[in-house]
Amino acid sequence: MTNAKVILVVACLLYTLQTQVYAQPGYDAKRGELLYAIHCISCHNSEIHWRGKKLATDWHTLEEQVSRWQSNLGLGWHADDIADVTGYLNAVYYHFPVMLNNNDLSLPKAVLQSDAITETE
Repeated sequence: MTNAKVILVVACLLYTLQTQVYAQPGYDAKRGELLYAIHCISCHNSEIHWRGKKLATDWHTLEEQVSRWQSNLGLGWHADDIADVTGYLNAVYYHFPVMLNNNDLSLPKAVLQSDAITETE
């Protein structure tokens, strides 16, 4: 192969790998657990997620509540932080269908791995 063909093949492979990495929707539930433990657990216990008048009724309202409370606390979280905590809470307590990337139904990375977070007591 000529140098131009080799460069073209390598460029195509790199582009394909990059798109696959960025196309993987999800959140980091372990990071969400850490953020929740550091910033939220002092006021929240597991009972708050099981009360009768939950404000979170689906993925989006859960995400809105996480966003609301981080804002109230002045944490300045980015969208990834909010998604991570939302994903953690959903995996442990709520079990709503996961809605990421403009309402696309998708599975979180943790669900695809065998060491996914399970409900705690």
